Amino acid sequence: MTATYSHFSSFKLTELPEEIGGCEDCLASGGRWVHLRRCRTCGRIACCDSSANRHASARATRSGHPIARCAEGEEDWSWCYIDNVAFVLPGR
Repeated sequence: MTATYSHFSSFKLTELPEEIGGCEDCLASGGRWVHLRRCRTCGRIACCDSSANRHASARATRSGHPIARCAEGEEDWSWCYIDNVAFVLPGR
């Protein structure tokens, strides 16, 4: 699949931290999450849209940081909240 993607310049290539405690907002409020995402701009860990609070997409809208990566296991895909597209970086 070949796609034109316009937001590559808006993020840093961040590696995941060794330990992730969970969604930072859910931990602060006592909430629960399903899956975790990491903002590719600032590194914030937040819950996905399958979670009740949808912190990652809410934060992307508020902050203007459009791209998050999967923050679980060996998966290395990213999601753009503006274009609603998932992608894997070339060479990864």
